[in-house]
Amino acid sequence: MKMFKLILIALMVVVLAGFAAPALAAKTTVVYGTTEKVTDMDPANAYDFHTWEIFQNAYQGLMTYPAGETNLVPGLAESYTVSADGKEYIFKLRPNLKFSDGSALDSEAVKWSIDRVIALKGDPSWLVTDFVDHVEAVDPVTVKFVLKNTVAYFPSLVATPPYFPINPKVYPKDKIIKDPSELVGGKLVGPGAYTVTSFKRDEEIILEANADYYGEKPKNDRVVIRYFADATTMRLSLEKGELDLAFKSLNPSDISDLQKSDKLLTIRGEGPYIRYICFVCDKEPFNDKVLRQAVAAAINRPEIIQKVFLGQNLPLYSMVPKGMWSHTEAFMDALGDGNVAKTKELLASKGYNETNPLSFDFWYSPSHYGDTEVDVAAVIKNQLEATGVMKVNVKSAEWATYKENWAKKVMPVYLLGWYPDYIDPDNYTAAFAGTAGSAGNGIFFSDPVWDKKLMDGQTTTDEPKRKAIYEELQKDWTVDVPTVPFMQGSLYVFTQKNIQGVKLSPTLIFLYGPIEKTQ
Repeated sequence: MKMFKLILIALMVVVLAGFAAPALAAKTTVVYGTTEKVTDMDPANAYDFHTWEIFQNAYQGLMTYPAGETNLVPGLAESYTVSADGKEYIFKLRPNLKFSDGSALDSEAVKWSIDRVIALKGDPSWLVTDFVDHVEAVDPVTVKFVLKNTVAYFPSLVATPPYFPINPKVYPKDKIIKDPSELVGGKLVGPGAYTVTSFKRDEEIILEANADYYGEKPKNDRVVIRYFADATTMRLSLEKGELDLAFKSLNPSDISDLQKSDKLLTIRGEGPYIRYICFVCDKEPFNDKVLRQAVAAAINRPEIIQKVFLGQNLPLYSMVPKGMWSHTEAFMDALGDGNVAKTKELLASKGYNETNPLSFDFWYSPSHYGDTEVDVAAVIKNQLEATGVMKVNVKSAEWATYKENWAKKVMPVYLLGWYPDYIDPDNYTAAFAGTAGSAGNGIFFSDPVWDKKLMDGQTTTDEPKRKAIYEELQKDWTVDVPTVPFMQGSLYVFTQKNIQGVKLSPTLIFLYGPIEKTQ
């Protein structure tokens, strides 16, 4: 009888274990495909949005952006205060913060990380060195940033990867690393929602949920990022069900087809990516703002969007993109779209007409902005020449030569694109119309009145006053025309139907934590 009871109890244990099995199911894995590439896996030197995307998920800033939102919120810091003169920011760290290897994250780690960025002088270091004089670890949970000048958008800067605390026990102090294999322990050890557990460059990266993360736990256990050499191969993999989602970048024709699929979901959002035409503003003939106005008036933005991008992006009438505070439709209000009559009027005032057209070279880079760039250049050429008063000679150069060309003022008119370094109107204006910023982009626009307004925008802390400054600058832009904005990129993610929680925002920060996969 006793043996029978033991057998019965054993059977009950087996049965109950069977009922409990779903709670012990295999980890939820989300497989994500992209044609993007990672660069140096080091916040001190990486300066591209996909690598920053990895950092946003494995690390975090003192300030951060919630998934899909544009409002800054406390991240590793639970609060901050600003001195009366705006030159000192004191951040209070959350208590008991840890890196994913269990090491403590304190103010000394924050200071060490910032000092390292300054010392290594990597590509994005200007985001620190242009603004920060020095950093002090006041006590274990208090860190002070002393600025060179008042910076109204400093919290936005603190949310960028060069400010992310990294583990002093893992990263070398005096060397930029390219791959996690160069780190102590061979893994990225951060305080974010995920830990990078496997890294195969241009093939696959695996991130697993960080058990020590202070915030909301990810809704998945693992994210596998697979890298594709081309958009067509990635699309096929998605359609076969080998990917749970695909993001950046698909061809316009692929996007058009996938949107019609009844097997996939489409998520579309406004992006911070903009396209624009640049002029060499201190060299003939485009040192004359009237000629720049004439080119701007002839641009028909909706035609470019429709013919080249199949209607998938947005026409843009300001360097400050849609969705960002202070944005206006300045170029539409001042010059319209495809305003041939205005172009002719402006050029006639300078002696140009059908028998004496304004002739110039117009440049583009054939691969840096994707396969569509040759079509963008062709459509714009046709629009300008359709006025009857311009003759356009289209030329191209690969990216390395292209950058040399703009530095040498070889290209009088040329195409560029912009992803923001930080989410603020300053980053869309000073870089193109400030004396120093415009020279760095080959535009060479310089005006002390503009420099004063841009400085006021950077240092004024009153939000309504800042808004008024940028609204005025956008009106000024249509008069002096250092650049002609024409397109704002839309973001597209395609997912299987059992994927939820994908959140896009104009910050271009793509967080993996909210992504949920149902069986």
